[in-house]
Amino acid sequence: MLLVWLSAKSIGSTASAPRLPQFPIFTLLTPGAVTPVKDQAVCGSCWSFATTGAMEGALFLKTGVLTPLSQQVLIDCSWGFGNYACDGGEEWRAYEWIKKHGGIASTESYGSYKGQVGAAPITGYVNVTSGNITAVKAAIYKHGPVAVSIDASHKTFSFYSNGVYYEPKSNKPGELDHAVLAVGYGVLQGETYWLVKNSWSTYWGNDGYILMAMKDNNCGVATEATYPILA
Repeated sequence: MLLVWLSAKSIGSTASAPRLPQFPIFTLLTPGAVTPVKDQAVCGSCWSFATTGAMEGALFLKTGVLTPLSQQVLIDCSWGFGNYACDGGEEWRAYEWIKKHGGIASTESYGSYKGQVGAAPITGYVNVTSGNITAVKAAIYKHGPVAVSIDASHKTFSFYSNGVYYEPKSNKPGELDHAVLAVGYGVLQGETYWLVKNSWSTYWGNDGYILMAMKDNNCGVATEATYPILA
């Protein structure tokens, strides 16, 4: 069974924004640090996809090998840490389970995703400073994909297909209801955006991805961002 190890650095700590190279566009897709888009189906397990996606990217940046990690093991086993399988969960709770149980298995070793209720050891994770766009950009640039929570409750999000997504009704606090993976950022026709990987299959959005506006921290992308640190 393949296990991914993380260091003890910054257990539940907050990362501020270091100096960021002036690259207006950056994506982790080109170097191959992101696994293909998956489909959570009718199971409310987005939190498990965001968690494993961040760890997959960090592992690739360290080893040069892209290893799909198991969402299903988190769904099956992290109940005692406050996650509820298909009824929702949070990334930091998943990190705590991984830390406690000595790791998370690869998809190959544990079995494929079932989308129903049915180990890489870590000792810590980092909470990026809430609302700090520069800090989130720096985290993506330095550490790989970042798990983020967003407001995905609007029909405009459900039916997104292209362009930079901006929903003026989604900036109310406390409405973060979906976990996704921020894998890059850029500028399109003067609008700055996050490149975000969803877990609603490649039939949704633009082959499973969406460009989400940075303006006004729309949809709360920079509000609750986390990433792991590999040893």
